[in-house]
Amino acid sequence: MHINDLKAFAGLDPDLRRALLAQVRDLWTHGSTALEGNTLTLGETKFVIEEGLTVSGKPLKDHQEVMGHARAIELIYRWLDTGYTQDRLFDLHRAVQTEVILDIFKPFGAWKLEPNGAYAVTADGRQTFIEYAAPGDVPALMTQWLAELNRLSQGGLGEPAAIDAYARLHLGFVHIHPFWDGNGRLARLLANVPVLRSGYLPLVIDVKDRKRYIDRIAEYQLAAGPLRPPGGVWPRPELEAPFRDFCRDAYAATRALVKQAQVQQAQRMR
Repeated sequence: MHINDLKAFAGLDPDLRRALLAQVRDLWTHGSTALEGNTLTLGETKFVIEEGLTVSGKPLKDHQEVMGHARAIELIYRWLDTGYTQDRLFDLHRAVQTEVILDIFKPFGAWKLEPNGAYAVTADGRQTFIEYAAPGDVPALMTQWLAELNRLSQGGLGEPAAIDAYARLHLGFVHIHPFWDGNGRLARLLANVPVLRSGYLPLVIDVKDRKRYIDRIAEYQLAAGPLRPPGGVWPRPELEAPFRDFCRDAYAATRALVKQAQVQQAQRMR
């Protein structure tokens, strides 16, 4: 399928389709990079992507992150007709990892070489550490994750099912944390493939929802425990519900953009 074949574009004039696609690209890029600490505003993100220029006073790495994410979106769109492989994931990792770091233990376009994890605070105020999948377990776990991505990306899902697929893939990817960096951005890109393949515009996480987003993921990871290949990527599917609910709420932003374009189209036809 081609990106212009999405259900969201049905009945829209070509210029409105282009505008909607650009709005989604900018919102997606801004939201995903801002969640990781990028300081560019939505307007600055649009300017950097469209003009290729820098914003005075803002770090160079923030500009590079935005451009890298926009390039990764183009790759996601380009590959809508085909399945996903390990090499494609590596290509996306190289796209989003724009900062030049010369460290053999921080590979670009390859699985992580060192253990990684994250510090978290539980709902009852306890400090704890979330251990991600061990480097040696990543290839087997990601083989399973890729199989699920391709299974869920066959198309034909209704909107609720497509959003649930997003939630499942996102949770699995960040629980493995297969790369040394860039895992959140990649999860938010790749989990949208089933959404796009089913004809819908992508789900975008707003930076204003960052705490709730991080909390739902941490709660899931702590309850599910560390991943090992025998238990699979999703050992406790019953724990996915809170994050699914969060994702369903988050999709309201995309629906609002589509509605805005439809209203504009209707005004033209009066």
